[in-house]
Amino acid sequence: MELENNDLQLDIDGKDMKIVIILPYFNEKIGLELLENAKAELETHNVKNIEVVRTSGALEIPFACQRIIEKQKPNAIITLGAIIKGETSHYDMVCNTTYSGINTVQLEHNVPIIYGVLTCDNIEQANQRSSKEGSNKGKQAAQAALIQTQL
Repeated sequence: MELENNDLQLDIDGKDMKIVIILPYFNEKIGLELLENAKAELETHNVKNIEVVRTSGALEIPFACQRIIEKQKPNAIITLGAIIKGETSHYDMVCNTTYSGINTVQLEHNVPIIYGVLTCDNIEQANQRSSKEGSNKGKQAAQAALIQTQL
C-alpha cells in the first residue's frame, strides 16, 4: 500500500473475493455515482463477484447487512448512499441509527462493513463528495473494503 499524490495505491488482488454493495433508493443520483466509482475501483483489483443490493433508505441498511452476512457470507460489505440534512432532527436520528446499526452488525458477525454513506449538510456537498472529480468517496469505500479483507 502506497500513498502518492493523496491517491491510495493498493496491491491487493480481489479475484477470489465476494463483495456486496448496499445502495438505498433514496438520493439515488448521488448513490449511483458512488456505486459506479466503487465498482470501478473493485474491478481494478480483479473483484468479479460484486453484488448490488438495494434498500429503500439508510435506516434499512443494517438489517440488509445482517441478512446478507447470514445468507451469503461475503468477504466485505460496502454501504453507500447519502443522508442530507433537512430542517428537522430526523437527519441526526437517521445518521446515528444507521451508523450504530452497521457497527453492531459488523462486530457481531465478524465481517467488515464499510460505511460509505455520505452525511452532508446540503446537496452541493453531497455532489462534491460523490463525484469522481471531487472526493470520490465511492472509490475510497471500495479501497477500505479491500484493506479490511486483508486483516
